[in-house]
Amino acid sequence: MEDDFEIKDKQHFFDFRGFLIKMLRYWPLFIISLCIAFYIAYYINVRKETVYRLSNMISVKDDQNPFFTSNTSLTFNWGGTTDKVQTAEIFLKSRSHNEKVVEELQFYVQYLKAGAYNIEDVYDKTPFVLDINTSEVQLLNQKINITFIDAAHFEISFTLNGGDGTVQNYKTKEKTVISLPVQNFKKQYELGDPIDLPYFNFLVQPAEIPAVKGQKFQVGFRDFDGTVSEYRNLNVEQTPSGSSILTLTMTGTNKYRIVDYLNTSVSVLSRDQLERKNLFATKTIKFIDSSLADKTSELKTVQQELNKFRQNNSSVGISGSEESMITKVSELDAGQQQVEQQLQYYLNLENYLRTRTDYSADIPAPSLTGIGEGSISQQVSSIIALSEQRKRLAYSAKPENPVFNDLDRRINSIKTILLENISSSKQILNTQLNDIRSDIASVESLMRKLPAEQQQLLGIQRKYNLSENTYSVFLAKRSEAGIIKSANVSDIQVIDPAKDIGGGAVGPDTKTNYVMAAIAGGAIPMILVFLLVFFDNKINNPDELKQLSDIPVLGVIGKSATKTNLVFIEKPRSAVSEAFRSVRSSLQFIYRRLNIKGAKTVMVTSSVGGEGKTFCSINLATVFALSERKTVLVGLDLRKPKIYDDFNLENTIGVVNYLIGEKGVEEIIQPSQIPYLDIILAGPVPPNPSELLMGDQVDALMADLKNRYDYIILDTPPIGLVADALELQSYVDATLYVIRQNYTKKGMLASINEKYKRGEVKNISFVLNYFRTEGRMGYGYGYGYGRYAEGYHEDEKAPAFSRIFKQMTKKFKGNKQNKNGGQD
Repeated sequence: MEDDFEIKDKQHFFDFRGFLIKMLRYWPLFIISLCIAFYIAYYINVRKETVYRLSNMISVKDDQNPFFTSNTSLTFNWGGTTDKVQTAEIFLKSRSHNEKVVEELQFYVQYLKAGAYNIEDVYDKTPFVLDINTSEVQLLNQKINITFIDAAHFEISFTLNGGDGTVQNYKTKEKTVISLPVQNFKKQYELGDPIDLPYFNFLVQPAEIPAVKGQKFQVGFRDFDGTVSEYRNLNVEQTPSGSSILTLTMTGTNKYRIVDYLNTSVSVLSRDQLERKNLFATKTIKFIDSSLADKTSELKTVQQELNKFRQNNSSVGISGSEESMITKVSELDAGQQQVEQQLQYYLNLENYLRTRTDYSADIPAPSLTGIGEGSISQQVSSIIALSEQRKRLAYSAKPENPVFNDLDRRINSIKTILLENISSSKQILNTQLNDIRSDIASVESLMRKLPAEQQQLLGIQRKYNLSENTYSVFLAKRSEAGIIKSANVSDIQVIDPAKDIGGGAVGPDTKTNYVMAAIAGGAIPMILVFLLVFFDNKINNPDELKQLSDIPVLGVIGKSATKTNLVFIEKPRSAVSEAFRSVRSSLQFIYRRLNIKGAKTVMVTSSVGGEGKTFCSINLATVFALSERKTVLVGLDLRKPKIYDDFNLENTIGVVNYLIGEKGVEEIIQPSQIPYLDIILAGPVPPNPSELLMGDQVDALMADLKNRYDYIILDTPPIGLVADALELQSYVDATLYVIRQNYTKKGMLASINEKYKRGEVKNISFVLNYFRTEGRMGYGYGYGYGRYAEGYHEDEKAPAFSRIFKQMTKKFKGNKQNKNGGQD
């Protein structure tokens, strides 16, 4: 079991060095992949529109009205500058704000023109602008072609394909689905003419840019809400963080559109902020105007009554003492009215505080009723500020957040103190009111002592004075509120408006695309090569053999460039010939180590056919014969004999004839064209080759051959297919197991490894055949020579590029190896 585990473990190693070499062999694939990747990156880059980033800068101030005093203030500072900055940030990103900007700029209108690679946004670059009738519906997402005939005339065309379409009224924002006809519309117009169609209603007005004959544009209408959503990507940052300076940044493909949007966004914010700032003053003015109208009517009525009385009672007059009495009672009436107004304010404020939980709006200003108590105004302002803070947190914090409890506690604490102050102030005012009423009663008691006509005149004059005094007070308040409103300025100050000063391009990021192309172009073939290597179940180099088996590697034979198996005849000084000489030396070392005397035998076998077993047998026998040693090559592959073809012999007489008793040893031995080398062919294919090799005749044959020759080379059947070679183990001194690079599968070694571990085969060595490794100038042959072999071997031309590419293609198709007639 341990041996099995070792074999499996050896068969699943990853040769990182071999992987790197394999990648170098696939360099054309990397070049092609990188070229394709860079072309795709270029194709994408040239079709991308330039992206610009522009910005403007504003300051959120806390401009106090110079006319504000503790008595004239009609508003509160609800949190100071910090609150205003945060509020401005929220407003700039809100949907309602961006709806106003989009509506003001009419950015739901598209101005397009066909560019070199795509449709470009040409906003503010056209010789015309659309003046839209927002009260009429416009068909959405329908391109309208505008072609200029001359500087003043143009042609409109569009195609309707029927089906359902969506129209929108930009005034009400209402959308409706309607049925469209099939129509090809085309008509000529003059600039300024109304375009009044069932689905479109607008004017094409001339712009500052003059029109040129033949210019073509496209316009279209987009969904209002969808357009607003696109423009909510406005980036707002405090510069520096925590300051009152805001930087607004936007990106897009049209600089003019960005500039207009940024500046209009600030303009809308400033206008809205000023309207909110003036809102209380505006409401106060509206209230005072209404009160003034009532008091004017009341004063006119009282004056008419006074005039009528004087006409009817011309003899009745007012003396100096009576005049002073009227003046005093009028002053008391005015004081009573003011105290009653203050008491009513406190009652309303008290009721408001006890019944409301949201204190952020609709709290009247104390100064409107003449209340100048600073603590009251300060406490009301504090409640409003805390309430605003709580409302802001409600958008981001969870309801169970402890901060809400803290804010509620602080609001309730201030509210308790404020209610106590209100109660105390009410007591003081009630005391003042009682004193004033007592003084009024004293004066009225004196007035009742006067004659009836004078009492009536004094009563009318008293009402007139009270109305006139009230009217004067409201008139002063109205003037005061108007001055405050007109003196108000927006807290938004533009530091740097958005402006196209050249540049501003931030995209497309072509460098990143090329970097990604380089990564992808290199990664894809690398992954392919990795998968080929990872799932490659064929043996590629001697290192893999060492990892897969404990059987030693005796030698490495390169790929032969000869047309036949007789390498030593055609190229005796080639690298392949030298490799066989190296194998011969290694075998002689084995023989000396084993102390073998006399004839020496070697068996050449393999896993399956096509691995070069016969090629190795022929050239190994040749290299021994060239050393002037009597050598015989015996073809024992009785099922598929091959040797005869390379030596131009007829396979009619051979081992089979001897084993069945038809021929003697002398009759089956045939000389070759190589000195000292004889050949014994396999002969006719028998029906029972295994049984023949198990007979006693094999013993006699081997004994006879050992007496005749110095070296006996046995070309046997593949040991992985049949058991014939195992039957011959007892006759041989050494066994060469031929492995073919990129042909022999790793799993085929499991059987020979098992037999080697059990001792069924001994003195066995691997020979790696058909070996090719990548050299400095292409493919080289041999293993372990490198550049130091130059000058010792005959030059072998490296395959041409076309052949390399063809071989690479074959590997992608399954690593199928075509048999080479001179080396298999």
